[in-house]
Amino acid sequence: MRVSRLFGKTLRQAPADADTASHQLLVRAGMIHQVATGIYSYLPLGWRALRKIENIIREEMDAADGQELLLPAMQPFEIWEETGRDLLFGETLFTFKDRRDRKLCLGPTHEEVITKLAHFNIQSYRDLPVMPYQIQTKFRDEPRSRGGLLRVREFLMKDAYSMHATSEDLDQTYERLVQAYRNIYDRCGLASLMVEADSGAIGGKDSHEFMIIAETGEDEIIYCSECDYAANSERASFTKPEPENEQATLPLEEVSTPGKKTIEEVADFLGIPTSQTLKAVFYAADGQVIFSVIRGDFEVNELKLKNTLKCMDLRLATDDEVQAAELVAGSASPIGITGTKVVADDSITLGTSFVVGANKPDAHLKNANYPRDFKVDILTDIAMAQAGYQCPKCKSQLLSTRGIEVGHLFKLGTIFSEKLDAVYLDQDGTQKPVVMGCYGIGVGRLLAAAVEQNHDDKGIVWPVSIAPYQVYICALSVSDENVVKAADKLYSELKDEGFEVLLDDRDESAGVKFNDADLMGIPLRVVISPRNLKQNSAEVKQRNQKESELVPLEKVIENLRGLLAV
Repeated sequence: MRVSRLFGKTLRQAPADADTASHQLLVRAGMIHQVATGIYSYLPLGWRALRKIENIIREEMDAADGQELLLPAMQPFEIWEETGRDLLFGETLFTFKDRRDRKLCLGPTHEEVITKLAHFNIQSYRDLPVMPYQIQTKFRDEPRSRGGLLRVREFLMKDAYSMHATSEDLDQTYERLVQAYRNIYDRCGLASLMVEADSGAIGGKDSHEFMIIAETGEDEIIYCSECDYAANSERASFTKPEPENEQATLPLEEVSTPGKKTIEEVADFLGIPTSQTLKAVFYAADGQVIFSVIRGDFEVNELKLKNTLKCMDLRLATDDEVQAAELVAGSASPIGITGTKVVADDSITLGTSFVVGANKPDAHLKNANYPRDFKVDILTDIAMAQAGYQCPKCKSQLLSTRGIEVGHLFKLGTIFSEKLDAVYLDQDGTQKPVVMGCYGIGVGRLLAAAVEQNHDDKGIVWPVSIAPYQVYICALSVSDENVVKAADKLYSELKDEGFEVLLDDRDESAGVKFNDADLMGIPLRVVISPRNLKQNSAEVKQRNQKESELVPLEKVIENLRGLLAV
């Protein structure tokens, strides 16, 4: 392809609203164009890179016994009502009605559709296992589209669905897909990390995400400094330490704490560590006020709390809601509380004689103990893991970094097959629900993540395997017939040898051409200039290297082939 004919122009300046490197560089390099908020066109350069990622994914999915199909983007709304996920996805679903007033939605994912297919196509254990997959456009009405391709409303996704007779067979396939995902990211030239994750709206028993480490990532990853433990902060756990000094078990004692409402203020006033207090946080779960209790040196993980309550909506309770529940903000405790559900973190069992609110202004109670002085409705882990805490596996120090989710695997089990009647007859004639797994990769997000992980101050630095082109020929001084002839000859020879080549034949300065070559991130640059031709040579430079090399024209192809093989 000649750059003079390329559809899409490079830009010197990034869009004002571009807040990530990938958003800035993909737009500036003429690879994507924003049509509306969260909606992008892929221009030829970006589409070529995207298709290469797709092909790698296809090859690895096929090698893992996947079968590609294509499911519809439009879905009948009633199948979402059957699973109850119409409420779970809520306003994220794009919905509309056809001319017959039937409600439809644009698929944000395809668990319902594929499970319906399983209902019609699986009758016996002999039909299992199978793993259909697709690469399909998905639609989600994200409330905060940001980061270019990192969070959009229309996106390309690979989703695979495995179907099994037993959970043991699902486990084996799950491990096979974990390896397939590792292969995909390795072949795309990306360093990835697998972490434990929350299943979210997809559901299921076990769940893991693959993350690309990047400062601009939306997700916080908690990982161990010594062992292989890693988890999304939403899911992460930690070893909760016992208080340093065990307190004597004494009777409750009220103390005055005038104007002291926060844990830090109360602890400082009484001269105790925050670990010797219990913190009260009020939430509204589907409209019901919830009293959460946690040791004062920890914070509530709202996703863990939401999963514990199995509610659709969770938020901090308003002042009016707290007052209506007859709770005293700043001086509340579960002691004597009735009519309000109490959910406590298991850290309340680690220690004795805590300071808690007295359920009246400007007063607290000393020496509170569970379960002597109060009861709770649910006792579980609702604490937020943080860097510096102890690893739950080896008790080494936990660290924190940021990452971009580029893949998610779920053990769905039978939650969809039971609701949508996807069953099979086992060997003894008993009808059983199909056991399922789900495996997704956001293809456009993976493209953006590749740029986040591979760029410098000049532009993109594409891994060879997913670069839109392999070689960028810069013809300098195109008014010189010898330069044009040499560049055209090399361009034709490289194409004949199977190279993917961009020829910059524009009448532009060397600076403009070099800047565009670096911005586009093509792995190899070959410069044909009058000065080089005097030595019957071309200047070859790798995008990820500072220095160039003068190579005889007759050896350029051999040189490039060697560099691409590294």
